[in-house]
Amino acid sequence: MTRASGVDGLAAVLWDMDGTLVDSEKLWDIALYEAATWLGGELTEEQRGTLVGSNMDSTARYLLAVTDRAVTAAAVREVGQWIRDRTAALFTDELPWRPGAREALTAVRSAGITSALVTSTERSLTELALDTIGREFFDITVCGDEVDGLNKPHPEPYLRAARLLGADPERCVAVEDSPPGAESAVAAGCTVLVVPGEVPVEPGERRAFRSSLVGVDGRTLAELLGTG
Repeated sequence: MTRASGVDGLAAVLWDMDGTLVDSEKLWDIALYEAATWLGGELTEEQRGTLVGSNMDSTARYLLAVTDRAVTAAAVREVGQWIRDRTAALFTDELPWRPGAREALTAVRSAGITSALVTSTERSLTELALDTIGREFFDITVCGDEVDGLNKPHPEPYLRAARLLGADPERCVAVEDSPPGAESAVAAGCTVLVVPGEVPVEPGERRAFRSSLVGVDGRTLAELLGTG
């Protein structure tokens, strides 16, 4: 069951990671552009934008396709491992925070509100990122290799987080930066605070927008319930 919330009506806050809490998309940029070069091709900025919020297997398949390589199961595994290894090396250093993110996490935790990390990044890399972010901010974490292949924009990542917390998704607020992430959270029944990063996110049902997480706290998030 969910811990008692410090703000009436808000069951839990479900946080995306890359591009939302930490500015790790720039590190993914390095890994993905280098992976395309390793495959003998190149990745355009527009193509890179379509991969924001994507999981590893989908990313590997896309890179193989745009570099005119055969998209086989073995190739997907090989490219995925290359990206994992390169990204792990980049994640070993301290990750840069998005503006206001650490303060928002602290404010929500201090208010006694349950929180989950819901990311498309795989567990091994998420654990490296948590060395910077801090595990103490989250009651549970759901990673991209823990949802039976039903990654964002499928609702399962957010539905799984809500189930693990014993929380009603309709009383949860997700914090996201990408179109797949926002779509996933809305499909799960959550209200979404969108803080766009690398790629614009279209307005829609149960979506509220801010330019950053500066000034965000539990009360701010609770007031979003019912938006749209």
